[in-house]
Order: sequence, then structure tokens, then C-alpha cells
Amino acid sequence: MSSLNIVARNSKVFAAQICRNQQFGASNRHASSSAKVGFVGLGNMGGHMARNLMKNGHPLIVFDTVPDSMQAIKKEGATLASSPQEVASQTNLIITMLPASQHVLDVYTGSSGILGSVQKGSLLIDSSTIDPSVSQQMAEESTKVGATFVDAPVSGGVNAARDAGLTFMVGSPDQSFGKVKEILDKMGKNVVHCGSVGTGQAAKICNNMLLAISMIGTAETMNLGMKLGLDPKLLAKILNMSSGRCWSSEVYNPVPGVLDGVPSSNDYQGGFGTALMTKDLGLAQNAATATQSPTPLGSLSHQLYRLMTNSGYAGKDFSSAFQFLKQQDKK
Repeated sequence: MSSLNIVARNSKVFAAQICRNQQFGASNRHASSSAKVGFVGLGNMGGHMARNLMKNGHPLIVFDTVPDSMQAIKKEGATLASSPQEVASQTNLIITMLPASQHVLDVYTGSSGILGSVQKGSLLIDSSTIDPSVSQQMAEESTKVGATFVDAPVSGGVNAARDAGLTFMVGSPDQSFGKVKEILDKMGKNVVHCGSVGTGQAAKICNNMLLAISMIGTAETMNLGMKLGLDPKLLAKILNMSSGRCWSSEVYNPVPGVLDGVPSSNDYQGGFGTALMTKDLGLAQNAATATQSPTPLGSLSHQLYRLMTNSGYAGKDFSSAFQFLKQQDKK
């Protein structure tokens, strides 16, 4: 056979292979875009995240310890599971959104936990905010049963969760990040690879320490300005066009009536609870101690939120720092 004929034949074979690969890739993308997702944890954040997955065509199998949360999402088309273990038996892609480290340990390694029936090759994405060492422990345990665990805590608040505008901070192996990003893009606008497992948690606890500090500063500033006779909406406007501008003043102002659609204008209901902020600040302080990092404002913020948690504010949004400070005026 002449060299020209060989080249022509190889070109046809190569073109056919490209066609098959493109068809296979399209099939994979289609399968991925409609893959069944397991979701455990349907609280203020998780419920919105799960719904955004359904809006993007993903069938869901869900579990939560609160029956009302389960029934609400069932009406929207989700399938209910009786345990995290049942979720894991039905799908190889699972997202968890839980309050604290102990909940993550229970959901993954408890008697009815995910790792008890996880399928080999499963991808487990935990969006809880927990101790980085617990994320690393769960990654090790998952590897033993042939699954991949990554940490992907979030920032942005309940409104961002509702509007698919979250920021995800991801700690994962390099080879897993592409698949992780593909699913997280359905729930957020920023998906950042921070490094190996645990680094997502490190980024999150640093962010939340700053958030707590800025919220307390905003609450103190708004309270002082109002005592000096300033209208709170006017003061907020001035802050947000000046050097004092921050997320806590502009997007999540703690004074009732300054902004619509935020917890402060709903008696501090919903949102990110004071008890959860206290927990996150505790994680930050543990990390500061372990790394011998000076965090005086972080420590003071932790003390204030601990006091709020023990003074009836545990279930209120963390922006209730403003309400708490105003009450101190009267003492």
C-alpha cells in the first residue's frame, strides 16, 4: 500500500475516533447534567442548595432529621431516604450540609452513615463548616472504601444560597476538582480550589472570623450613629459610599428596616444562626492556638458571640449583635 493510501486510511480512522470521542463526551456531559444527587442536610442553606440542583435537572434523594424539611422538598419532586446510608446506596454523588463536626462524623461514620453503604467511585462533597482535621479524617476513611471525599464550605448567606450565588472554597485532589466544580457551579457563582482536603475549611474559618468582626463593628457603628441622631438608612448610605463600606453594612445590614429581605428585617429569623457563628469562631480560635497566630479581635468576637448564645440569641441570625448591643444600653 502506498504511503499516501496509508495516510488517507489513518486519517479516516482518526476522524472516526474523534467523532466517537465527541459523542462519548456529549453522552457523559448529558449524564452528568442529569445525574441523581444525594443531599443530606436541608436547613436554611442546604434546602436552597438542593432546590437549585433540581432546577438544573438533577433528580434528588434526600435525608434530614427534620421531617418538615423532608416533606417540603418531597412536594417539589425529591425522593426521601430513611437514613444517610440509604442515600449512599442509591447514588454515587452526595452532598452534605451539616451544622458541626460531630454531625459530619455521625452522618459519614455512624451506624447508619454514608460510608456504611457507599459505592466505589463515589464523590462525597461536604459543604459544612467544620474542623479541617475532621475533613481530613473523613477523606482517609472514604479512601478506604473506594470513595473520594472533598470539603467545600460556602460563603454568601441564605439569599446567595437561594439565588445560586454562593462562593465555594474547595479542598480536593487536583484530579477531582473538575467534577466537583461541575456540580457546585449549579449552586454558586464562585468555585475556588484552595488545595488539598482541609484547605477549604481553613479558608472558610478565616472568612467567618473576619465576617464576625465586621458585623460587630457595623452593629456598634450603626448604634452609635443612631444615638447621635442619624437616620439609619442615611448612615448606611454614607458608610457604603465611604471607606467604612463592608459586606455587613451593604448587603446584610444588622439594623431592622434598613434593607429588605435580610434577617434583621425579619426579627432576625432565618439566616446564619448565632450559635453557628460561635461554633465557627471557636474553630478559628483553635486554629489560632495551634498555629500560634495572634487574633485579638477574633478572640473578642468569639467572647461576644458566646455571650449572645448564652443570652437567648442562639437561634437568631448572627446580625442580632446589633439588638444585643442595644439591649446593653439599657443596663
